[in-house]
Amino acid sequence: MFSVFSRWWPRRSPSSPQISADLWDAVWRSLPFLHWMSPTEQALLRERSRELLGLKQINGAAGLVLNDHIRLSIALQAALPILHRGCEAYRNWAEIVVYPGDFIIPRQEVDENGVVHEYEETLLGEAWIEGPVLVAWFEPEDGDRPEGINVLIHEFVHTLDMGNGKVDGVPTLPAEISYKEWQTTFAAAFTDFAQRLEADPGWAEESPLDPYGAENPGEFLAVMSEHFFETPAALARLYPDVYRLLARYFGLDPLGPSSPGASQP
Repeated sequence: MFSVFSRWWPRRSPSSPQISADLWDAVWRSLPFLHWMSPTEQALLRERSRELLGLKQINGAAGLVLNDHIRLSIALQAALPILHRGCEAYRNWAEIVVYPGDFIIPRQEVDENGVVHEYEETLLGEAWIEGPVLVAWFEPEDGDRPEGINVLIHEFVHTLDMGNGKVDGVPTLPAEISYKEWQTTFAAAFTDFAQRLEADPGWAEESPLDPYGAENPGEFLAVMSEHFFETPAALARLYPDVYRLLARYFGLDPLGPSSPGASQP
């Protein structure tokens, strides 16, 4: 989920901490969906995680006390979408706020008659333009999360989507990917996904992709990015063009060059 509310948080001066081998190994073992990465990619991920720990504040909320394992796990997963782009891609925000599970945000809406309606919304994550990024943290013993769901990747991709000032499913693109190619590929897949769900509500239960992606193009990008890292085979099977484009955008290919959705030269 995203929010267009803006909030400024002062930047920290870069001071990247060292990451012990024992801590890195423990966090790495806890994230088996990343074990396809090459040693070179792992080394870069470790360095990028270290940079983020120095550049961004990671603070607990609602009584959650953060330890080094949680901080590194969050920084590592935040580093994934920007592995080859660098921390400058996250320049517009400075803080990650971590809750112990889902959390409640008060809302206000004004209807067409000018009446203000107040309510509360329960969330797993939310990204605001200029920060902070709000995320829920679940310990492994809290129970298995649904396959393909990764609230951290979801919210950090939202911040990339906000890089051009809008949440429209089109992040700031590298020179090798044109706006037309991105928009055409994602618009076709989003339309197909939404139509499938509308035509057959039961497909939502059978689909390996999270139906929340049909909310709007911004959510579609965030959800498909979750699946790109967490369940890449499912994404490549249903939307190979989206998989190929995300592989080019992230500079990563979880399935390898022989996959049906593998990036093309």
